[in-house]
Amino acid sequence: MNLEDFTLLYDFNAWADRRTLDACAEISEAQLVQNLGSSFPSVRDTLVHIMLVEWVWLERWKGHGPDRYPSSTEFPNLAAIRARWAEIETDLLSYIASLKPEDLHRVIHHKTMAGAPQAQPLWQMLQHLVNHCTYHRGQIATMLRQLGAKALGTDLIFYYREQALRAQP
Repeated sequence: MNLEDFTLLYDFNAWADRRTLDACAEISEAQLVQNLGSSFPSVRDTLVHIMLVEWVWLERWKGHGPDRYPSSTEFPNLAAIRARWAEIETDLLSYIASLKPEDLHRVIHHKTMAGAPQAQPLWQMLQHLVNHCTYHRGQIATMLRQLGAKALGTDLIFYYREQALRAQP
């Protein structure tokens, strides 16, 4: 993959995050925090996990290593999640836009939340993050269906099709 591919992939990721948030606007605040027994108990907790994982990886890439995730209770409703996520999205997309081709092969050293040292080339971490987010957005789609709400498609092909329609005169 090259920088252009990663720019496109991260534009897709931001698009898919926003669509997921939009779909979550259809449920009540009680449903947002209802325990559904998934990897993370509620829609809110899963949204916050995706958001904070984007923040943690970005911080690692910048050379900072958070040693804990803020609690999901710091984001009591969808408005609070949207507000913080918008900041993270802006920072993440700016970071991607600032990369040079040689940055992709730079090995990033960091510690996991448990303190274990890790190191991989940036390009692997960049791919991982989008894949990770896709996985959890799929969980949210299932949770929304369990709550009787409609999920919005966030498959990559839907993004490509939407972009193609926007490019038409």
